[in-house]
Amino acid sequence: MSESENSSATEGGADWSERPNPADVPASREPHAPGAYSGSESETVIDAAAAAADPQTALIVAKITALRQSIDNVDTAIVSLLAERFKYTSQVGVLKARAGFAPADYKREDYQIERLHRIAVAAGLDPDIAEMYREFVVSEAKKRHQRIADAGGDPGVLDVFA
Repeated sequence: MSESENSSATEGGADWSERPNPADVPASREPHAPGAYSGSESETVIDAAAAAADPQTALIVAKITALRQSIDNVDTAIVSLLAERFKYTSQVGVLKARAGFAPADYKREDYQIERLHRIAVAAGLDPDIAEMYREFVVSEAKKRHQRIADAGGDPGVLDVFA
């Protein structure tokens, strides 16, 4: 990188070209082989101390920080609600096992597809995202129901922590 490119890369106090050490990137965030980065993916490391030198950038950093806190709060709620949801589906699995019912209930699944589609549209969410969520929770619930059935109706086989 030439000196002029380097100075523009660090304009505003942030080094826009700097990449993290691949050894410091969690495996779940490493989409490529160590040290390899996709040309279509870029990253900006937000340096609040350096951004403070520019009031506009400092304001943007403050807004990003506040929004990320809101995102973290929503993530906490989502994970807590998923835990609660799986407690209920585990109880359903126990009842299905006692009655000898199969883990799958396709009539219920069809109902959920339509219901979640309507909810997504009303909430302004892409229905495909709601379908991905539905597919995840339904496939997990079926797996858990099968494990309960295989254990003779014992929900203790699940990874329930509460």
